[in-house]
Amino acid sequence: MKPIIPIVASLALATTPTLAKDLINADAASRTGLQGYDPVAFFTDAKPAKGNPAITAESDGVTYFFASEKHKEAFMKSPQKYLPAYGGYCAYGVSVNRLFPVEIDTWEIVDGRLILQYDQATKRKFAKDKTANLKKADGYWPGLVESKGQ
Repeated sequence: MKPIIPIVASLALATTPTLAKDLINADAASRTGLQGYDPVAFFTDAKPAKGNPAITAESDGVTYFFASEKHKEAFMKSPQKYLPAYGGYCAYGVSVNRLFPVEIDTWEIVDGRLILQYDQATKRKFAKDKTANLKKADGYWPGLVESKGQ
């Protein structure tokens, strides 16, 4: 990554709240997760879809928007299936024990998990060894939750 990216990411995180119970990347004012995108659509429609602010559900103090009632119902039956990995933070960042915000267009489903990245360049870097990077991220995530989620 370019030297400026960690600085910009740190500044962005300063304005991105986290919740004490879990470490979740959510909007400060509205406590909206996934930037208002429907978490179920990534899995069922194979693309990001903006959620409807009139169709919502809450999980761990974060509100998620859905494109349809059907998507909301699926989420309510099994929220953990649809929530983004690593609280919606950049998976590559977590793999290096850091928290970075994400761009929605960097999404992919890996081993049944919604994975997001900081940007397309970071997504390519992560893809060079997904298995190792996921293993590292899974190892660092509990410590990040403990240290940053307080």
